[in-house]
Amino acid sequence: MKPRITLKKIANEFGVSISTVSKALKDSHEISEETREKIKAFAGFYNYKPNSLALQLRNQKTSVIGVIIPEIVHHFFSTVINGIETYANEKGYNVMVCLSNESYDKEVSNISVLTNGSVDGLIVSLARETQQNQNFKHFEALIKDDFPLVLFDRVKDDLACDKVIIDDVGGAYKAANHLVEIGKRRIALLTTQDYITVGSLRKEGYLKSLVKNDIGIDESLIYKIDDKQDLYEQIKKVIFVKNPPDAILAVNEIYAANALKIAKERGLTIPNDIAIIGFTSGLISEFTSPPLTSVVQHGFLMGKQTAELLINRIEHTASKEYQKEVISPNLKIRQSTLIK
Repeated sequence: MKPRITLKKIANEFGVSISTVSKALKDSHEISEETREKIKAFAGFYNYKPNSLALQLRNQKTSVIGVIIPEIVHHFFSTVINGIETYANEKGYNVMVCLSNESYDKEVSNISVLTNGSVDGLIVSLARETQQNQNFKHFEALIKDDFPLVLFDRVKDDLACDKVIIDDVGGAYKAANHLVEIGKRRIALLTTQDYITVGSLRKEGYLKSLVKNDIGIDESLIYKIDDKQDLYEQIKKVIFVKNPPDAILAVNEIYAANALKIAKERGLTIPNDIAIIGFTSGLISEFTSPPLTSVVQHGFLMGKQTAELLINRIEHTASKEYQKEVISPNLKIRQSTLIK
């Protein structure tokens, strides 16, 4: 007996999208005659029969939107989900959330499951491995199939879809300027590896501030954290040195909170000996001792705008002009930078 064949298997065989296979089987003149004939012959050999239930699911409106995020522990992502749910529920949609756990394979698997009739559209923040591998074929396939898609926070500019981001460059620029204004000159940056877009952009804002304030760029003060290694030990090497920095700008609140703890262990006073700022004004930043000055990312607003773009895309499929919304962050000044 010949194995059961599906549109996806035929698409994989010829290296084309599912949409291309579907059009070829319907004898669409959008597809070249040669490709049409090859696909029809292959489908005929394996006695392909359309899955009527799958077709029904694919063509039926579910009033559910899917969300894929890298992790749930960060305050930022939880507030984004809150914003998405608030707007979606107001418009009569439910929300289904999946985690990629920073894995490319998990991200691909989640997309495959969600887009098989379960949801009307997708909201995604890219996994770390996806950005590291620079492999976006699963998103390109969605775009070819005209599947409604919005990327947020971690995005890929080349992908033709709607996007919502914060002004990462501007946020880091404001934070570094604040540190200069309180008298700090040896400002260290705790950032991600360069392939993480938000870390790279925040580094750009930090460097822009140093240039503007006539502070020489010291590469030895730029620390790229490897999240696969011990975070505490990496940050300890920044502070337990003969001449530690007099300020730290961290690209997230986890890095900032660890820096605060380690600085206190070394006996440094905060903010006089060392001032610290992190991105994301969550509960961690609010309840550290002293509380951390933070770059506020407005996750709830980002979630609402992301859901609005997606639902507009779902309900107005004819529109092809993609939008990129940029949210301006602001500083929440707390005791970690208040010089007395």
